[in-house]
Order: sequence, then C-alpha cells, then structure tokens
Amino acid sequence: MLRTNQIFLDFITKLYEKQERKEDVILKQFTKGQILLMQNDKSSKVMLMKEGIVKCYFSEENDKEFILEFLGKGEILGEIECIRNIPCLCNIEAMTDVSVYALSVPYFRELLKNNLELNALLVDAFAERIVNTSKRASFQQLYTVEHSLRKLFELQSKQDIQLSKEDLAAYLGISVRSLNRSLKNLVE
Repeated sequence: MLRTNQIFLDFITKLYEKQERKEDVILKQFTKGQILLMQNDKSSKVMLMKEGIVKCYFSEENDKEFILEFLGKGEILGEIECIRNIPCLCNIEAMTDVSVYALSVPYFRELLKNNLELNALLVDAFAERIVNTSKRASFQQLYTVEHSLRKLFELQSKQDIQLSKEDLAAYLGISVRSLNRSLKNLVE
C-alpha cells in the first residue's frame, strides 16, 4: 500500500553528495496538496522521493480518479516518461510535505547509458511494480472491500496521514456510494 525503496534512495543520495556543483541532482520541496507531475504534461525532471508520501493516480475524462499507489522514500517518479520520451502518464500529488532529489533529463539519460548500478535498480523497481500490481489485482478479486479498507486504515494509522473518502474510493476502484456502504458494514 505504501511503496518505498531504501536501496534506490541510498544510491541517489550518494550521487547527490558527490556532485561538485550540485546542478545535475537538486533537492526540491513540495507542500501537501502540490502536484509534482501532471498527467499529459512534459516533465523536465526525473524525481526520487527523499521524504514524504505522494499518491500516484490517473484522472479520467469523467473527472474520476484511480489511485495506483501511495509512494514514499526511495520511489522514482517520471522515469518511464523520460525513457520513452512521452508526457506524464499520471498525476503525482503530495499527501504530506515532500522532498525529492530531482535529476535533469539529460543527466538521467547519461546515467542510463553509463551506469550499470542505476540500470539494475530500475530493472528491480520495474519488476517490483509488476509483482505489486499482480498482487493488488488478485487481492482485490479475492478479498472484500471491507478487508481492503481495514488495510488502508492501518496505513493511515502507521503513516499518520488522513485519506479522504474520495481517495479511499479511488484507491479501491469503487464509487464513494459503494465505499459508504462498506464503511457502514464495517461498523455493524
């Protein structure tokens, strides 16, 4: 439910610290509610989460949202768009105050060509996403919405964050009306 990657964070932190002029990798701050990446926009940075929590979600044409993941420290953002040279696939919004290491696109592409450690970390991150997506899909098929809600409430408690009903419904892929019924079932 909350994805993190300490090994990737350690790698980028070392890159940041060994820079002489601190211009290829910079630290950027975002406040709660601020958009880090906007769906369909071109990004000029690839980011790696240093601190905080973001939600990664699709906005559909009918103004509905579907939350793919909640991401924390060590998770990379915008790398697929950079690799494929495409606009942002989804929105990334700060749920807490967030700090990121922001890599310029040319620098990231240079690392892709020359740094085997980065490539290994990316392959591992991509594989982890595939596994997590598969697990989540099967979990949503095998368990009730109420069970998933309990897991989300545990996440809220552990991370000391508040998820709105809209966010809960968007993560579960259900309407707010269905969510309200499930919340009522939990209380009974």
